Amino acid sequence: MLLETPRLVLRRFRAEDAVPLAAYRSDPAVARYQSWTAPVPLETADRIVRALAEGSLESPGWFQYAIELKADGCLVGDVGVCLHENLMQASIGFTLAADRQGHGYAAEAVGAVLDDLFGRRGLHRVSAECDARNTRSARLLLRLGFVQEGLLRQASWLKGEWTDDLQFGLLSSDRQAAAGR
Repeated sequence: MLLETPRLVLRRFRAEDAVPLAAYRSDPAVARYQSWTAPVPLETADRIVRALAEGSLESPGWFQYAIELKADGCLVGDVGVCLHENLMQASIGFTLAADRQGHGYAAEAVGAVLDDLFGRRGLHRVSAECDARNTRSARLLLRLGFVQEGLLRQASWLKGEWTDDLQFGLLSSDRQAAAGR
């Protein structure tokens, strides 16, 4: 276990996560604003899970947390962190199974990761980007204290169309100020 919240365990991926990962990443509603295309075959999910399990929390590059519900031990999503070369900044992204959305799990998981990044690891800044049509993710980022810093018009070619991207940033001082309220 890497991080724990009242309802969740954020941990390293394991081989047995391939089936649930394939299931939630194969849902067209979940994949809609993501870089992958649904469905995600089990063989592909197996390769993804093996690669994610080998990621490093402390080295620059991507690390993906598996989000597991404590109540039933079920994998319900993931949170990705891309640590910058300077070890003082990171980018963050998240995915949650459609049937687990709307229960506060994403906010709980991403909040725990942010607490770790700004607390234990002492990062200065965390950024996030999402498709401008993904209003639920944008609202979540704003609720967690991120500031919308920009709109990149038709910046990404995604699934056969140009899409607008929203850019968000959160500073350590922002997170501290929010905690003090």
